Amino acid sequence: MKDAQDISIGWRTEPPPTTYRVWADDPARFSMHRIATLHHNFHGHPLFQVPELLKLGKELAPLGQCRFMRPGLTVASTIAHDSRHPDGRSIDEHFERMEEPGSSVALYNIETIPRYQALLLAIVDTLRGTVECEQPDIFMVNGFVFISAPPSVTPFHIDRENNFWLQLHGRKILNVWDHQDRSIVPAEAVEDFIVTHSLRKVRFSEEFRPRSQEFHARPGDGVYFPSTSPHMTRSVPDWTGPGDRVSISIGVTFYTSVTRRTARIHQVNRVLRKWGLSPAYPGESPVADALKASVGGLVGATRSCLVDMTASGQRFKSVTTPPPGSY
Repeated sequence: MKDAQDISIGWRTEPPPTTYRVWADDPARFSMHRIATLHHNFHGHPLFQVPELLKLGKELAPLGQCRFMRPGLTVASTIAHDSRHPDGRSIDEHFERMEEPGSSVALYNIETIPRYQALLLAIVDTLRGTVECEQPDIFMVNGFVFISAPPSVTPFHIDRENNFWLQLHGRKILNVWDHQDRSIVPAEAVEDFIVTHSLRKVRFSEEFRPRSQEFHARPGDGVYFPSTSPHMTRSVPDWTGPGDRVSISIGVTFYTSVTRRTARIHQVNRVLRKWGLSPAYPGESPVADALKASVGGLVGATRSCLVDMTASGQRFKSVTTPPPGSY
């Protein structure tokens, strides 16, 4: 395994700063195509303090945007969560017992609450210039807050979006893999996920662990990873103490013109693969990519129309899932 990186900057003792930002540890080497260590001071922001996050959770619960992980998950499990607590607790009851070992809730799409939408945009804006040098036209900025008491895990998976992952409270271990490593997640699995949101073919093996970058994160630490980078998290009870029994992190996710173009290429590749062909992965052939990107926009739009016309298409209406062809 690659050496674990302790990227802590520790707790601040001075008053909270009035200017909040995210910065890359090595700005000269930062690239939207590579995993990168970040730091930030948003863990001191008033809206990211525990009482405000609990208030946010109570606002999101009636919208079905508080998602509870099923008990007994491991990093190799299929992600399984529900808007209903596994024990039938209300969101108020959950928060009253949030320090119990294994307690876990994810607050989905916090941008639906205007004050948090403004905060997410402020986070992205601190690195907007750096991002848009390589990937112009940032759109669909979303936020997902994960509140858990160790032991807890987020199973191995991939996401469509680029991700600024920030640790706000407590400690957590994040493992991330190179999004271009097809030995970890094969091309067909990426295509299925991009087009249908299925993670059925995205499966973890212990043989993968040595190929990851592992980050031991504390408040003020962060990691950037590109769209479709495999990742997982875990936390352990050994780290907890009085007043520090909960881990809170946030994924600030976003799309760009590049993620949209790549998704269109995946749309076409998935069709070609179903025809028995072995298409080049995005980035392997600029000429093929240009043609597929043009065709892929039509494929995605057509599929979106077909989905809208069917009853089963209603599953794509979830606030957590972008419509087909819109990445």
